[in-house]
Amino acid sequence: NGVDLRDLKLRSYRELIGLVQQDVFLFDGTIAENIAYGRPDATPEQIRDAARRANAHAFIEQFPEGYETIVGERGVRLSGGQAQRVSIARALLADCRILILDEATSNLDSESEQLIQSSLAELLQDRTTFVIAHRLSTIVHADLIVVLSAGRVVDTGTHADLMAGCEFYRRMVERQQRGMSFGDDAVPAAGWLE
Repeated sequence: NGVDLRDLKLRSYRELIGLVQQDVFLFDGTIAENIAYGRPDATPEQIRDAARRANAHAFIEQFPEGYETIVGERGVRLSGGQAQRVSIARALLADCRILILDEATSNLDSESEQLIQSSLAELLQDRTTFVIAHRLSTIVHADLIVVLSAGRVVDTGTHADLMAGCEFYRRMVERQQRGMSFGDDAVPAAGWLE
């Protein structure tokens, strides 16, 4: 928003950024504590609201202890999709201005991915978001896609622009549609701009 990051104190800068990773990190505490990590003063209703918006409330309520369920170290008592939705609820509650999604849906079954894609649509609203994804379905609606190969920018544009004008990107999409991998050195990244 026009502010040079070098003019910000490190703590202020860190408070602006939220992160949802492929490998979700959850603490050995309750679901509520894990959701409230980025905002420890949150009320129980704010925690529940974030969980609802992340499509997590229904599965949380199925546990006998609900939001007071202990998740175990690194969230071992939750499925991958459940842990990811708790992580998204945490990011929603923290309400960071800049969000980084690092392969947030890459290891999920299709049902979990659909729930998380719906949660992400909520999360992307009104913030600048950077998405790192091998799964192209995650980024096709981005304002800007940056195609990287071997650490270098190959091209930038919308999905439609890249399909029309970037042979490398078009081949990645076609390979993925056929169920083929395009390798770890070729990564499209995307951004939604506030």
